[in-house]
Amino acid sequence: MSIEFLLTALILVLTPGTGMIYTLICALSQGRRGAILGAIGSTLSILPHIIAAILGLAAVLHASAVAFQVLKWAGVTYLLYLGWKTVSDKSLFNLEAGPEIQHGSKIVWRGILASLLNPKLSVFFLALLPPFISTTSTSPMFDMALLGGVFMAMTFVAFAIIGMFAATLRQGVQRRPRLLVGIRRSFGGLFLLLGLRLAFIQRN
Repeated sequence: MSIEFLLTALILVLTPGTGMIYTLICALSQGRRGAILGAIGSTLSILPHIIAAILGLAAVLHASAVAFQVLKWAGVTYLLYLGWKTVSDKSLFNLEAGPEIQHGSKIVWRGILASLLNPKLSVFFLALLPPFISTTSTSPMFDMALLGGVFMAMTFVAFAIIGMFAATLRQGVQRRPRLLVGIRRSFGGLFLLLGLRLAFIQRN
């Protein structure tokens, strides 16, 4: 495993995206428990894309316009739903309003869905992992799985740290109603922008 791969993976992990935004929302609305569960869900959403890349299913998505479009628009719809839900739910970050303590599996499952329905991720991992596999490797599929596992581990650690930090700010943030409204609208807007960005993604 090269330092180049680790640096590339770190940059990608720290680039703000759906998983990081979702983890931050969980942290601010549910506290440290939500931060960890959000990080778990966001990390698990990567696994199917890595498996698809290893098995070559990403190439099918890349080649099939119908399969790509169906999965893409399902992802767009879900991201737009998350954006609307975040903007419209006024109790999301408000402790005084008595926000619902969500079941752990529900938080994890929503985190998985947030990135699972992005077909570009499978194609992305198909392009990312092979260049870091040695041409002399006797088990390239195992090597790809190992790199994918390292990427997932880095993702979880980074998201958990960021989420736990956000959770420590939770009480202070919730004492400022205007700030809460701004955060809620900002996160909702980011989900909407991510959905719109996904809508314009092409196969090539």
